[in-house]
Amino acid sequence: MPSATSATAADTAGEATATGTTAATATTRSAAPARSAVPAYLLPLIAVCTAVTAANIYLAAPLLPLIAHSFGGTPSGVAWIASVAQFGYAAGLLFFAPLGDTVDRRRLVGGLSLLAAAALAAAATANGTAVLAAAVLVASAATVVPQLLVPLVAARAPADRRARHVAALIAGLFTGIVAARVLGGLIGQAYGWRVVFVGAAALTAVLGLATAWALPREDRPRRTGGLFAGLTSLPGVVRSSPDLWRACVRQAGMYGAWSALWTSLALLLTGPEYGLSTATAGLFGLFGLAASAVAPLAGGLVDRFGAAKVVRSAYLLAAVCVPLFWLGGHVLAALFAGAVAIHAALVASHVANQTLALTTTAAPATANTAYVVASFAGGALASALTGPAYAHWGWSGVCTVAGAWLLLGWLTTGTRPGTFPRPGR
Repeated sequence: MPSATSATAADTAGEATATGTTAATATTRSAAPARSAVPAYLLPLIAVCTAVTAANIYLAAPLLPLIAHSFGGTPSGVAWIASVAQFGYAAGLLFFAPLGDTVDRRRLVGGLSLLAAAALAAAATANGTAVLAAAVLVASAATVVPQLLVPLVAARAPADRRARHVAALIAGLFTGIVAARVLGGLIGQAYGWRVVFVGAAALTAVLGLATAWALPREDRPRRTGGLFAGLTSLPGVVRSSPDLWRACVRQAGMYGAWSALWTSLALLLTGPEYGLSTATAGLFGLFGLAASAVAPLAGGLVDRFGAAKVVRSAYLLAAVCVPLFWLGGHVLAALFAGAVAIHAALVASHVANQTLALTTTAAPATANTAYVVASFAGGALASALTGPAYAHWGWSGVCTVAGAWLLLGWLTTGTRPGTFPRPGR
């Protein structure tokens, strides 16, 4: 297996190649018909809708101790419900997100928002972990609205500001994740975990329908091959673009490391080491605001320096986070530092890799589907391993899973050549 140095050399070569092709591609672009820009009022609405819908995937994580108590189990025994949410989201991406290339997004966003809201309402009335997991699975599968909207914004953004526009939506996404952990923990502690799901259902329905109404109308010619032609074309799209393949694998490694640490954090904070309440542990989500602050900065850096340098820097920062989190099993200050740094690393990598995924092929929605499915599959697998790892080896086992995912994400991308061009290419 080639080393990480080989991958870095390929990145550098890719940047040189990208610089040499700028003039030719600029000429090609000028001949293409221009799409209308995103209206000024629509970008904030899409960002808020992204925050609310993204929060649905992470609702269960801060509520695990409350859910376990409600059903007479242990927090580590119900940790798998958080993994179900991520697997559901990955499945929804496979089936629904590629439709963004072929179906009017107004109808798609509205329909999926109502489906997610209904599933969240069903989760609030669940009488057991199996029913709750099934409802969470459906809600997460329908919560792909952000990945339908990001390609629309990227396609209509000016080339020299595309990463900044994508970063605005990613900032909304991470704000939603923070809200799910902080507000979910506080409201769950005060009123019960079922109230959290009811509130999420109402917000999803209202904002999803409002965004669908505000989206521009699209007359989309349907592809040959049926409604799910985008799904069947996924393997070919990934095979034809080494850049997309590397973005998928690297973000899967990064997201898996973050997911292993972050979804298990409530177990550590409410366990015997710290003994915090669910509400207090939920306040740790405030450190995720670092992601919302870093996203615009990362977008500017990607537009200026290219994706390769940003991804390399993010991986170096994440590598530092693992020992910080391990030390945080006993030292609260190290946990504070690790929480800020891991969010900064994740969002910087995400802005760079997703911008690349949206610009590396002629089918941005399908390429974006491959990218996000890979990311969430990596996160779901890591989360699934952290429950048993925590039960057998404690917090050190969780940190080991996170470190292994980072190594896999970086080293395996050196096995296939490719470039990491600037997104303006």
